[in-house]
Amino acid sequence: MSYAPRLRTKYSEEVAPKLMARFEYTSNMQVPRIVKVCLNQGLGKATADKKLIDAAVDEMTLISGQKAVATLATKDISNFKLRKGVAVGAKVTLRGDRMYEFLDRLISVSLPRTRDFRGVRATGFDGRGNFTFGVKEQIIFPEIDLDKIKAINGMDITFVTTARTNEEAKALLEEFGFPFTK
Repeated sequence: MSYAPRLRTKYSEEVAPKLMARFEYTSNMQVPRIVKVCLNQGLGKATADKKLIDAAVDEMTLISGQKAVATLATKDISNFKLRKGVAVGAKVTLRGDRMYEFLDRLISVSLPRTRDFRGVRATGFDGRGNFTFGVKEQIIFPEIDLDKIKAINGMDITFVTTARTNEEAKALLEEFGFPFTK
């Protein structure tokens, strides 16, 4: 038998049947599921120090378990001393087993390590079933070695789902155990 992430089996055995009963779907293909998880880190200070981008790419690679890429500026903005083609951030998109592994680590280990954590506010839904929230410090992830970081940076984490409404997407994430505030 091959390996399957814990949350993938939880989805097929527990989450999908509960959502099917709650929203009265007629087919199991109507049940919302997570398509991908996108991690994004913008580094405005990187225009002055190019080593920040390399450090951010390395940290995102450690956090996600998949190679991150640098994002480039698309146009010149003289007020920010920004030139087209200069690296200004890092991003990685997770799908499949890596996505479920990251979600499991995020819910069970990383978010509870946040200082004064009371849950994630449910204000980041976009109306089409996608959810985005920000993390102020990348040091909440256990993969990051505190002695090796150069700067504390935040990141945005986006969950892209097949849900049609915010209510369906929130119910999907809650069934996975995502800690929303009450």
